Amino acid sequence: MQTNFTLDQLAKADVAEAERILRKCVHCGFCTATCPTYVLLGDELDSPRGRIYQIKDMLERGGTPSPNTVKHIDRCLTCLSCMTTCPSGVDYMHLVDNARARIEDLHTRPAYERALRDLLARVLPNPRLFRLALLGGAMAKPFADLMPKALRSMLKLLPKRGVPGPSHMDRPGVYPSEGPRKKRVALLLGCAQQVLAPQINDATVRLLTRHGVDVVVAKGADCCGALTHHMGKDDMARDTARRTIAAWTREIEGEGLDAIIINASGCGTTIKDYGHMFAADPQWQPRAARVASLARDVTEFLAELGLMAPVVETGQAIAYHSACSMQHGQRIKNPPRDLLRAAGFEVREIPEAHICCGSAGTYNILHPDIAVQLRDRKVRNIESTKPDAVSAGNLGCITQIATGTGIPIVHTVELLDWATGGPLPDALHGRPAFARKPARPAPAQAAE
Repeated sequence: MQTNFTLDQLAKADVAEAERILRKCVHCGFCTATCPTYVLLGDELDSPRGRIYQIKDMLERGGTPSPNTVKHIDRCLTCLSCMTTCPSGVDYMHLVDNARARIEDLHTRPAYERALRDLLARVLPNPRLFRLALLGGAMAKPFADLMPKALRSMLKLLPKRGVPGPSHMDRPGVYPSEGPRKKRVALLLGCAQQVLAPQINDATVRLLTRHGVDVVVAKGADCCGALTHHMGKDDMARDTARRTIAAWTREIEGEGLDAIIINASGCGTTIKDYGHMFAADPQWQPRAARVASLARDVTEFLAELGLMAPVVETGQAIAYHSACSMQHGQRIKNPPRDLLRAAGFEVREIPEAHICCGSAGTYNILHPDIAVQLRDRKVRNIESTKPDAVSAGNLGCITQIATGTGIPIVHTVELLDWATGGPLPDALHGRPAFARKPARPAPAQAAE
């Protein structure tokens, strides 16, 4: 793609990076076939190619972006399916991040929308505030129909069984391995996850310690900064990331870490990109890059370690939903599926698996109409496989899909934990396919 930036513009690091990315685009349009918003809306401006043109125009013109440009860039889910499809290697992720940061700095959105985005950016990454907000939301839920659309969307995402209490495993400390230690890892608790679904971290700790892994929950390593980063609030995102990097650096420089385990793929995509996030910060870049090099999705790590044989009778049909941040952001495809099969489950592939479910961080709150259409499309495809349950590796997807179907959906580690000796996930209680059956003898030790 031809660009027309001035030398003064190119002297700015963000514009220079954008220009390098823009020049790789050859207008082929392959990205339109896999873009959820284009597939749904049929508008070229809501395709990656269309957004690339708008970002180019916005950066070349300078000044305040037009409301129409902001609308179409905001509608992007950042699912990154276009990057998987692109034959030219266009780094769309960093291009759209660049555009969102510029839009956020220029404050071009209406006052109500800015206020809502600021509220989400301050509450969601703060577990204490988020828990209070959920408790308040539970009381307000009966009056949801009287509220603005964005607030109604938030209330629909509340846990159906009430707000769970905090888990003791979310406290800083070390959870020692069962038997001889093979590895020592740190675990990201996740800001929203520890409030909405503490059972995911519980299952992760049990699963890892059962496989001979010491699990460290480092004080200060709660949030990765992904939510605020994708809203264009780069200063907030970096502040959060620095606290988490500092917490893990203390562990790395102390007893050492073999890996940093992430059990929310959206967080994993951001943490693995810390080196880029701090590329212009000489003080933090080496530490950020070191943390990024140690980051592993929990299924990546377990696939390398080897999974124990199941100790309960499995065989249930599991529809595996690969989150966009898993398949497109981190390019992780086989490990979750292979682990589920190793645990004895029948893995069923979901049609149109590359299309986003509509969660995308705060997207299902800020753009509820599009998010619901994508959710319903995803649910239809899931239900066509007639599974006993759905497995996913990202809390946002789990929460989103669960609002549209009666099929239980759980995190992949919950199924692996149950299969190798942990409790049956709460969402699967009362499901005939998961009724308790005679346990098999536990293997003497984890497979190498």
